[in-house]
Amino acid sequence: MTLFEKIAAREIPADFIHEDEYCFAIRDIHPQSPTHILLIPKKPIPRIGESTRNDAALLGHLLSTIPDLARTLGISQDGYRVVINNGPHGGESVPHLHIHILGGRPLQWPPG
Repeated sequence: MTLFEKIAAREIPADFIHEDEYCFAIRDIHPQSPTHILLIPKKPIPRIGESTRNDAALLGHLLSTIPDLARTLGISQDGYRVVINNGPHGGESVPHLHIHILGGRPLQWPPG
């Protein structure tokens, strides 16, 4: 089981802020901004680069969940950043697709 599968199974504690039948959102344990949420599909897709057309509905669900989370978190008005890391050079540290939602302060570009 991946780290995120263990969190979904409640084997590892996390601060859940959203959960539905397809995904869940938790607070990042090493936040890079005042608001740093991870949106994670329950289906274990290793990374976005290994998703297939069969995952299109799930990926769409994840993306359409983000605006609702941003409103709930109070970051929709000022803006936020959505990040998906893919592979070691992309900054991926957990081999289970997840989306970072960062906000609560001005974010710089390029990110680093």
